[in-house]
Amino acid sequence: MKRNLLILIALSAGAGGLFYHYDSFWGLVTTILIVVWSAIGLLNVMDGAWRARLGFAVCAFLLAFTALWPTANSMSGGKIPCPAYVKDRITFGIAKGLDLQGGLRLVYTVEVEEAIRDKRDHFADEMRHELAITYDFHKGDGLLRREEIALLDGKVKIAYGAETSILRVIFKDPADVSKIDERFSKKFTGELSQQKGKEPGEVVFKIRTDVETQIRERAVTQAKDTVIRRVDALALREASVTVRDEDIVIEVPGKDKKAFDEIKETIRQTARLEFKMVDDESDFFGNIKDTDLPEGEGISIYQEQAPGGVGKSVQTHFSRVVKRENESMLQARDRFKKWAKSLNVPDDHQVGFEEIIDYDADEGKTTEVGWRTFYLFSRAEVTGDYITDATVAQDTQNGMGNFYVAVTFSPAGADRFEEITGANVQRRFAIILDDAINSAPVIKSKIGGGRASITLGGGDPEKQLKDAKKLEMVLRSGALPAPITPSNESLIGPTLGADAISNGGKGAVVGMGLVLIFMIVYYRKAGVVADSAVLFNLLLQMAIFASLGGTMTLPGIAGLALTVGMAVDANVLINERIREELRAGRSIRAAVEAGYDKAFASILDGHVTVFVSGLILSQYGTGPVKGFAYTLIIGIVASLYTGVFCTRIVFDWWARGAKVTRLSVGAEF
Repeated sequence: MKRNLLILIALSAGAGGLFYHYDSFWGLVTTILIVVWSAIGLLNVMDGAWRARLGFAVCAFLLAFTALWPTANSMSGGKIPCPAYVKDRITFGIAKGLDLQGGLRLVYTVEVEEAIRDKRDHFADEMRHELAITYDFHKGDGLLRREEIALLDGKVKIAYGAETSILRVIFKDPADVSKIDERFSKKFTGELSQQKGKEPGEVVFKIRTDVETQIRERAVTQAKDTVIRRVDALALREASVTVRDEDIVIEVPGKDKKAFDEIKETIRQTARLEFKMVDDESDFFGNIKDTDLPEGEGISIYQEQAPGGVGKSVQTHFSRVVKRENESMLQARDRFKKWAKSLNVPDDHQVGFEEIIDYDADEGKTTEVGWRTFYLFSRAEVTGDYITDATVAQDTQNGMGNFYVAVTFSPAGADRFEEITGANVQRRFAIILDDAINSAPVIKSKIGGGRASITLGGGDPEKQLKDAKKLEMVLRSGALPAPITPSNESLIGPTLGADAISNGGKGAVVGMGLVLIFMIVYYRKAGVVADSAVLFNLLLQMAIFASLGGTMTLPGIAGLALTVGMAVDANVLINERIREELRAGRSIRAAVEAGYDKAFASILDGHVTVFVSGLILSQYGTGPVKGFAYTLIIGIVASLYTGVFCTRIVFDWWARGAKVTRLSVGAEF
């Protein structure tokens, strides 16, 4: 046996040297623990099983101490020294919660009406598809082509009602209302209610109330999940995200205002990606006269040559606004949008906006000029829902080295993208991100392979890279199902955090201290063993919490104090059982064995009850309640290990190794 242990020590020492050479920190830690465990096994005390248990407990202590070492160094302000080698290689730790160090609390409201509007638009597209089949304009396979849409527009118009949830199907020939037959109604009346319109040839559909409620709830839930993914991607493990009605509450501990601004910008970004066709052939803005333009707004009409299909070129117009001197680009776009809303844009079209930015390569200076318009079909041919991956890449072919984001579509999205591009060769395809046109390239040929790219425009390469990484992150985490708008923002100062730490820390220390003192006074040496187990329990809890990247809050501190009581309770049960056996005249060894055996059922029952309570709180609780629950769960598991397993090692040593004649478990013994 000893020979095997010596061989294991030698092999572990050699492996440790290799791990150190190749900078594998946790491999090195593992080999050191194996050496320690094996060395304890070589001791000439007790039996092999006892030495194995002792080795396991010692290794658990060393591992917990190592995991908590950098956190202890940080929280003590460097008073607890930690080698740079250890600190640099342990990336996790315990972070202070919002209530302990202050920070930022953000409240965003989900614009659920936008989600309902998207669902309504989806129904409108499906209705056009079904009606085109009914009129025999479309065979039923694939997407509607422009020619088919034009034929359908000559027969029926799908318009939107005053309410977001209403669709109006208006037939130019009232007799065609019969096209809304049983097959058509069966397809839509599961989620839509149908009624006769006020005008001849009109049928009105409205999203059912229960369906609308589901859309609202789903939009809020999806928005929360998306925000959580973005928070995780920003490595804000100490942030919490909760939902209150249609509001999303985000709490981020810290003090860095610049970091807060970046967090707000990233979280709020909708990341809604859409690909829509540009309708250059309609020349919508060519019908707007200069006299119709508002004075003093800097809006003007320009003419350009645009592709109109294979072998075609059309003359079209667009409008443009110049940013004012003391105006941001977003303010300029809002002003431009307000004017565009006054135009009589058909329901199946919309006005899109693209930034106009000049970049001086010689000076490396970017100048924001304003915005220009594109006249788009409102139907999104492809959306970000089809995206499975997004990565930052750099264009090295044109010599500029501009950064862009390469997106990969799902198989269904790839087929749809290929079909759309194949049917619209030599037409412009607008890539829209968060209601702004990223670019509107001309489709040169059918694009297969399920890949596309989103450029970041010309400009400062460092800003391009930063924007590209941010876009990559939000696309990977998913688009928000509906925009979110800030409704409340508050900063919690560090003074409140300091007070919380002081008062909470004092309460926890005093409470635990009184318990530990009582155990020593009442149970003597057995109380010292119990207190050692309690302190080991605290070390294990903190180490596990640190390894999980947990955030310590005031409720978490309360959870620690409560688990101390649970750990002490286990030792009280054991000590009292041992005392009972000693009173009955049993030997010390028999009393120890019987005491642990008889107390275990009660200890397990109490711990399981609290463990289940912690699971329920962690599942249904929010914010601080979750922090309390997680601390409780970890503490209960650690308490069972230290209170039963570790203390038994000491009592077995007293009974069988030291062979004491008197067991110190109270004043009468």
